Amino acid sequence: MQALLGIDIGTSGCKALLLDVQGNMIAAATATYPLMQPRPGWTEQDPECWIEGARQAVAGALAKAPKLEILCIGLSGQMHGLVPLNAAHQVLRPAILWNDQRNSAECDQITELAGGVTGLLATTNNQMLVGYTGGKILWMQNHEPELYAAITNILNPKDYLRFRLTGELVSEVSDASGTGLFDVRKRQWAGDLIDRVGIDSELLPPVFESQVISGRVSAIGAELFGLPEGTPVAGGGGDAVVQTLGSGVIAPGELQTTIGTAGILAAALDAPQENPDGRLQVFCNVAANKWHCMGVSLNAGGAMRWFRDTFCVNADGGVPSFEQIAAEAEISPPGSRGLIFLPYLNGQRCPNPDPAARGAFVGMTASHCREDVARSVMEGVIHALADMHSLMKTMGIGGSVIKASGDGARSQLWRQLQADIFGCDVVTTAGAAEGAAFGAALIAGLAVGIWPDAESAARSCHRITQEHPNRANAEVFARSHHIYRILYPALREAFSELGAPIFIK
Repeated sequence: MQALLGIDIGTSGCKALLLDVQGNMIAAATATYPLMQPRPGWTEQDPECWIEGARQAVAGALAKAPKLEILCIGLSGQMHGLVPLNAAHQVLRPAILWNDQRNSAECDQITELAGGVTGLLATTNNQMLVGYTGGKILWMQNHEPELYAAITNILNPKDYLRFRLTGELVSEVSDASGTGLFDVRKRQWAGDLIDRVGIDSELLPPVFESQVISGRVSAIGAELFGLPEGTPVAGGGGDAVVQTLGSGVIAPGELQTTIGTAGILAAALDAPQENPDGRLQVFCNVAANKWHCMGVSLNAGGAMRWFRDTFCVNADGGVPSFEQIAAEAEISPPGSRGLIFLPYLNGQRCPNPDPAARGAFVGMTASHCREDVARSVMEGVIHALADMHSLMKTMGIGGSVIKASGDGARSQLWRQLQADIFGCDVVTTAGAAEGAAFGAALIAGLAVGIWPDAESAARSCHRITQEHPNRANAEVFARSHHIYRILYPALREAFSELGAPIFIK
């Protein structure tokens, strides 16, 4: 049997997924790895964890479906991460990840050098957000000059995996967009900005369209990953962008939500629409001649994991499953009996980029119980997504249907909350809950001509569930969302004060 392989380097683990040439899933496997937080607001990973995770996940998937002919491999991964390599192609330091908050000053520095926000938007159509790769590069310049002087190549996470698979040091348009140093209108590096910032452009990899074959499995890669030497590897894409294709989102009026570690609201665009104030992200789509608009909350499934691991530990040290927590949350009524959660545990990105923002429970009383708190966490994640959509609507991006993806799409309660808070149908499609690995496999199929175009690939994403808005809940969610939206402005100054050095030990 012929098959396509998608590999996704996530924040908490790597997933490998096999599709047949009709787009049906054959097998999948996941391997987890740790996250390092050496200081408050810092998040790092050892790239070797990704390689070992990918090795295990690929082996696990192939063990479930032996004797396959792998036609092509598609790659995806967490965006914005900085992987610095020296002349021997050795990793110089742990990768600085997408949700790292250390480089606020460097982002301000880049913005000033670009001529302010107006100049930056004219060049890239995006602000230089904290977490983007560009700010991390300057952070290394400013704080680790000896290491920085040794850098010869800078890669994003999935492109480091490509290097270990193929020996090629290249990237593609969607991940390059997430560096903040890319002209998304022209789909090329923003050379003038890179020069003004003082980055050697030779450090940045060549960039291709996502479905272009960017290398082939080398002899070293074949031995390491157990894959046939010479297998083509497609460009792939950053996970947040790949997941739109993997959910079948390609047409106007369709929205895609992802609840993974982060929360993402996205839509496909037929043109690189202007991005007023730069509060949303407009990137190149993995589909050629299309673009991608999204907002990102740094905490979604990650907030649920924090709640579980912090407040739900059993006497024996074990923790309940996420399904058990969702079942508890369903006991609480819509609106969590007047309890609202702001999921800003690692700062906020959209619609208010603020690395100093903090999580908060507002409205708690002595009558609230764990079920209410669990539900408020789940509702808060969806309020954050709906907050982004309010901004998208000012750009004319509507939403007649939501296609839900990521691990959160497995939860019927989280799907119903989206339907109720957004006021539209929410569907899942085959493979969408598998995250970016499914979309990466579709890109592999595009690269070798299984589908003639992205629209045809998207049609293989068949609907499997559908939730309708419960109109009886409309009033309570409209009111709670209104309260949610006024809380951040009211608390912004307090958040900043709470980040003062006196409180950080």
